[in-house]
Amino acid sequence: MCGIAGTLTFDDSFQVTEEYITRMRDTMTHRGPDGGSLWISDNKRVGLGHRRLAIIDLSSMATQPMCNQDKTLWIVFNGEIYNHAEIRTELNQLGFRKWKTQHSDTEVILHAFEQWGIDCLHKFRGMFGMGLWDEKKRELWLIRDRIGVKPLYYSIHHNRITFASEIKALLQDPEQKRDIEIYFKKSSSRPHSK
Repeated sequence: MCGIAGTLTFDDSFQVTEEYITRMRDTMTHRGPDGGSLWISDNKRVGLGHRRLAIIDLSSMATQPMCNQDKTLWIVFNGEIYNHAEIRTELNQLGFRKWKTQHSDTEVILHAFEQWGIDCLHKFRGMFGMGLWDEKKRELWLIRDRIGVKPLYYSIHHNRITFASEIKALLQDPEQKRDIEIYFKKSSSRPHSK
């Protein structure tokens, strides 16, 4: 179990700060007692935070947020990719040789995304929640496993999106409303009463 958190602002009305991400991240210390890190983009519009529970790769090279070699992809990840060794072997067969870790499933996700884009998800067997920032395309991907084993909550407000493994992390944003909006789609097939 790890804790992930982050935000993306849609305009310059808000700047992501270290204090802002740290406050969100550290509400989840119990999810990751082995350490906490963060990354903020140069333009202060994207921030990622991670609380680490080291299980698969115990080395400091597996610390998150993790980036690829040219720092165009950044990820915070909670979970486990059970077949990460098989995917690593497949990437090696395709010519990839620039691993910085020996067996981090997080690093496999990054390089699988580089190779296959979002279609890499079809290769993953596991349980996961993640936020992945693509600097080149300026896209934030929020991804959960198919069954939803690992939690991933998000909120869109004040021209930004925030996400985290736990709702209480989202509530660290002082502008976050403390209520839930529920949407119901009106069915056109049901008769309307007068």
